[in-house]
Amino acid sequence: MRDLDSFEQNSHQDLKFLFVVDINYFYKIMNICCIGAGYVGGPTMAVIAKKNPSIEVTVVDINAERIAQWNSDVLPVFEPGLDEIVKSVRDKNLFFSTKIDEAILKADIIFVSVNTPTKTYGVGAGRAADLKFVELCARRIASVVDQGKKIIVEKSTIPVRTAESIKAVLAANSSGAEFQVLSNPEFLAEGTAIADLENPDRILIGGDTTPEGKAAVETIVSIYEKWVSRDRILTTNLWSSELSKLVANAFLAQRISSINSISALCEATEAEVDEVALAVGRDSRIGPKFLKASVGFGGSCFQKDLLNLVYLSEHFGLPEVAEYWDQVIKMNDWQKKRYGQKIIQSLFNTVFDKKIAILGFAFKKDTNDTRESAAIYICKDLLEEQAQLSIYDPKVEGEQVIEALGLQEDEGNLLGVSVVNDPYEAAKDAHAIAILTEWDEFKALDFQRLYDNMVKPAFVFDGRNLLDINRLRKIGFEAYGIGK
Repeated sequence: MRDLDSFEQNSHQDLKFLFVVDINYFYKIMNICCIGAGYVGGPTMAVIAKKNPSIEVTVVDINAERIAQWNSDVLPVFEPGLDEIVKSVRDKNLFFSTKIDEAILKADIIFVSVNTPTKTYGVGAGRAADLKFVELCARRIASVVDQGKKIIVEKSTIPVRTAESIKAVLAANSSGAEFQVLSNPEFLAEGTAIADLENPDRILIGGDTTPEGKAAVETIVSIYEKWVSRDRILTTNLWSSELSKLVANAFLAQRISSINSISALCEATEAEVDEVALAVGRDSRIGPKFLKASVGFGGSCFQKDLLNLVYLSEHFGLPEVAEYWDQVIKMNDWQKKRYGQKIIQSLFNTVFDKKIAILGFAFKKDTNDTRESAAIYICKDLLEEQAQLSIYDPKVEGEQVIEALGLQEDEGNLLGVSVVNDPYEAAKDAHAIAILTEWDEFKALDFQRLYDNMVKPAFVFDGRNLLDINRLRKIGFEAYGIGK
């Protein structure tokens, strides 16, 4: 197959028709549809639209409120740089719509970027990925498309061999259309998603090794080649691509759990975890990334993908492999529990009716995503001990906090929790401050002012090793970091 370095331009319509030739197979790219307007679909399609001005990109979703937000001045997803990109291409070649069938029918390529949460019911509950939304997408595509050629691209994080299910659904429910199903997993880190999209470590595309499959793969390659060098675009078979996403997240989570396990040992031996991480990270075989000790990892991917990997390993009769990766999850859960217990023990073994300021609720800085945030679990543990929590996060709305904690109102008041818009208000008359998200603004806080307005002795529990613990102690704080 020829690499797609060339294309023909239809000057009459001012559109580029991209051709991939392998014997008699080719795909023409004029329109892209993405089903799912979430943290992956929205930003990814915005960058694709920006880099491919001749292609019309439409993001669709059944959630009308979310689509309205994408069409407004306040986007539903916070990512540095996202606003500027969306506003530069929206209503030019990037559109957000609830007209799903219309967009599917018009599209040459359909990205499936819907949620694949961990199952909460039936076989595999608590571990396996719930693929009901992926299957519903496949059925809807098949019901709409009855002729022509379409490329279906898995963008959601899914278990290996999910493409077989999608193919079966498409084949059984559409009589006249030809489909190629590809895997193009995302490797985005929330908070740096736009930078990751514009300058990726790699783009991974998996497909069938048939002539049609290879042509479809090279068609997707041609889209990314508009801004990504060909040597960073990897092409594999379908199953390798699907599995690579789970494995990448598992390896990253493993590194975090590994350094967090060492943080406990550092505290017991008076070693400094940051110094240990620096020494270990200088080994070129290991490297420094993801060796930052913290209160624990969160987000929509790591735990979900690890649980999925555990389930798949058990399903294929590999209990030792399953047990190995399950331990990464257990270590993360233990780290969060250990942090909460440290707060309780330090406050004289009781937090009953004591006010604790929670600074940061998002699972990491530069995002408003709270899914699987360590803050959720720690707050729940403290509420179980009947603490009074005052929560501040610069990007997470109060309603989001309340929903994440599953709180119930009692005569209009939230039991044990207040969500405030100012860190100094959160800390006023508090017994302790717990830093749970590494927002840069927390490093610039006036800690003398915070100390002066707190109950004494005043405590700081730095769950992200963001602050100078010795400086805090000089102010008068009882200050604790992770692994220090």
